This record gives sequence, C-alpha cells and structure tokens, in this order.
Amino acid sequence: MKLIVGLGNPGTEYQKTRHNAGFLVIDRLCDKLGLQLDKNKCKALYGIHRHKGDKIIIAKPQTYMNLSGEAVKGLMKFYDIPSEDLIVVHDDLDLPLGKLRLRRKGSSGGQKGMGNIIDLLGTQEIDRIRVGISHDKNIETVDYVLGRFSLEDMKVLEETLDKAADALIFSFDHDFEDVMSNFN
Repeated sequence: MKLIVGLGNPGTEYQKTRHNAGFLVIDRLCDKLGLQLDKNKCKALYGIHRHKGDKIIIAKPQTYMNLSGEAVKGLMKFYDIPSEDLIVVHDDLDLPLGKLRLRRKGSSGGQKGMGNIIDLLGTQEIDRIRVGISHDKNIETVDYVLGRFSLEDMKVLEETLDKAADALIFSFDHDFEDVMSNFN
C-alpha cells in the first residue's frame, strides 16, 4: 500500500493559488485515474485507487498547509503505511515555474507543510515531488504563495501537472529511484 499526498490549503479562496500546486497535481492525477476523493478521515480528503491488487491512497490534507503532517501521520497510522511508501507533492519557491524536482530525502527547504510532515514523522527520508512556482522577491512570500497563478502561468503549469501525475502513476510499478531517473 502506498500513500500519495498533495499539499495545499482547503477552500475555494485558495484554489489555483501557488501554494496549492500539490493539490493541482493530485487533481490531475485523479482525472487521469478517474478517481474521486470521496472519503474524509484523519483530517484529509482521499480516495483509494486499486492497482494490480495494491491499494494506493491519494490524499489532500484539509488541515491547511502548515499542519499537513497531522493528516499525513493520521493516514499512515490508520492504514499502517511506512514512511518509505509515502510520496509528498508540494510547491517550491526556489524552482522556476513549471520545473519538477524529485528527491528521496532532505530538509523541508523552508516549505512549512513539508517541515510539519518531517517533524511529526521524525524523518527527512520522504520521497517528494517539488513543483516550481518561482518567487517574485518584490512580493512578500506569504502574499506570493497565496496569490493565484496568472493565465500565462497556468499555461506553463499544465505540462508540469501532467508530467507530475505521470511520474506518480509510474511510481505504482517502480521504485522511486527509477521514477527520479525518468522524470527529473
């Protein structure tokens, strides 16, 4: 069993904001799989995709970004999922818009949701897909990440969302090292 989590903030006021890049990837993945996130448990909306007899839980925490670890830890405990079977998708200010970076482990890089997950799980060894949202240094960071993508930015992001969703689907049958080799 695997757990795939996209980070973001719940609510219509946060839809299509830069900080919700993880949610956007999960939405694209669900579109490709024909999956609805129709369950609500452990402070997360999630759905269960069955792949070759395995369960893959695909989730969006509903805790707001900075407390994402509560939902992740809750789902991992409820379904008895070890951290090596977790993949987290989140936005990254330090990457150019539309760039993907897949990593096996490391610090949060300042991403507060990822930081909360690392703190609550007690490990930095978490597979992750980082989605570049760039950073305008003339805008306060909080205002920037909570700002919406422009139409031009969304055009750039469309291909990235597809590529990230494809990487996640590829991970169903492959080790994350192989996913990194094929999608980094």
